[in-house]
Amino acid sequence: MEGMRFTKKSHACVRLEKDGRVLVIDPGVFSEEDAAVGADAILVTHEHPDHFSEGHLRAGLEANPQAEIWTLKSVADQLSAAFPGRVHTVGHGDTFTAAGFDVQVHGELHAVIHPDIPRITNVGYLVDGGRVFHPGDALTLPDHPVETLLLPVQAPWSKISEVIDYVREVKPQRAYDIHDALLTDLARPAYDRQIGTLGGSEHLRLAPGETADL
Repeated sequence: MEGMRFTKKSHACVRLEKDGRVLVIDPGVFSEEDAAVGADAILVTHEHPDHFSEGHLRAGLEANPQAEIWTLKSVADQLSAAFPGRVHTVGHGDTFTAAGFDVQVHGELHAVIHPDIPRITNVGYLVDGGRVFHPGDALTLPDHPVETLLLPVQAPWSKISEVIDYVREVKPQRAYDIHDALLTDLARPAYDRQIGTLGGSEHLRLAPGETADL
């Protein structure tokens, strides 16, 4: 199996590299300004600014005139006019190849933040047949085994029992924390201990900029 390099960027943004090509997922306002620079393909799970920064995406697309974006309609509508032919709209059940990565789209709605807040569309991306799954802001169960789950560990819409149960349901070989910009260093040991002990999968965490081979 060919190697894949995983780089954690700040918050929900990650960078995957394989065969000299780069796939970036969810460069938002909590991520580094150059998070999408160097990408051959960019995926966006939903329109919330901590996952979708138009400025970050423009920087990536302008740095590489061949780079393309795959995302849901609410994001695509904001970018298509500026980058004709480079922005692709996807939804649940779609499959495509981006920068040499095979991607399947799973999920339709953002997790419930509060019953009074309307739910928006959210999609997750299963990469290379389950080697990596990024669910965005939802606890979506893909219909395929997952090797590496990118785990939204802390959010206004979640509690730790739901995070633990999500790991149990997905049953990945390993889970790496994402969606962690609001989690303080004081709280991290408690999350590490409880998810690691109760989740049933190897639980790992990288600081922004750190890498791992998958």
